[in-house]
Amino acid sequence: MSRSKGNIAEQKAYKYLKSNKFEIIDRNFYAKKFGEIDIITKKNNIYQFYEVKSSTNYETALNNLNTSKIKKIKKSIDYYIQLKNLDIEYTINAIIISDDKINIIENITF
Repeated sequence: MSRSKGNIAEQKAYKYLKSNKFEIIDRNFYAKKFGEIDIITKKNNIYQFYEVKSSTNYETALNNLNTSKIKKIKKSIDYYIQLKNLDIEYTINAIIISDDKINIIENITF
């Protein structure tokens, strides 16, 4: 996915989360060694770390969310928590955008 398409998908995800009353904590948090966390929200005192994937085909977008990617996200989250000195509960989620449909996958673990 090109960076401009990624930005469009992330903006759609942001608007979706905002309209569903998620508190947006941060966007595009970059941990130099590990990668990026696309969107960080908080709802019901639980932090939610979102990876945004987009494609014209849902399966293609979903396949881009692999074990290696989740491990990098987890390391980025650990870095974020340490940097912000947080003691929090959190989930790792994904937002898959395909053909303007938004699907959320919650509590991703590997």
